[in-house]
Amino acid sequence: MTLRAIEVLQLVDLILCEDTRTSGKLLQHFGIQKPLTAFHQHNEHRVLAHLVDQLQAGKSMALVTDAGTPGISDPGFLLVRACLQAGVTVSTLPGPTAFVPALVNSGLPAHRFVFEGFLPLKKGRQTLLKKLAQEDRTMIFYESPMRLVKTLEEMAQYFGAERGGAVSRELSKMFEENVQGSLVFLAEHFKAKPVKGEIVLVVAGKAD
Repeated sequence: MTLRAIEVLQLVDLILCEDTRTSGKLLQHFGIQKPLTAFHQHNEHRVLAHLVDQLQAGKSMALVTDAGTPGISDPGFLLVRACLQAGVTVSTLPGPTAFVPALVNSGLPAHRFVFEGFLPLKKGRQTLLKKLAQEDRTMIFYESPMRLVKTLEEMAQYFGAERGGAVSRELSKMFEENVQGSLVFLAEHFKAKPVKGEIVLVVAGKAD
């Protein structure tokens, strides 16, 4: 948490957040008392126009997420785009983004990489995996604990069992874990040890 971020939260009229309970704890820790409004993937389309109207009327707002950077596989993209289209100034503060430390921890080449976010759950999933099997840059994915093993097994099938990878879990938190190895090794490791928390999967690109 940077000093600038604390200052911004102290100055704005309204704070938009994924979960008011989670963000409430953060604000309480820093002694900040500001109104909170929920803004997440389940209501962002419904409340978007109203928020932009308030911003155009002169209100200032800050958008925070439960973890990571707003807009990176998180609520935020639609709001930023709508603000820019409406002529509302947007400023982004640097902050934590899970895929950067996960990439560094992986030991895989970091000079060229591609961030894929979450894979499609059904439609287009196999097509995308076949396409990514030819990608020569290091690939970064977000994944849920419940789908981790399935995704690793599918990647081993399409990319090759011995393709290198790494799984980072709960980065910067109490139960942080980083495991490196082949895709088949990672699949077996997490099949024997079910996990919880936020997960970043880093996979080596196709070798020349």
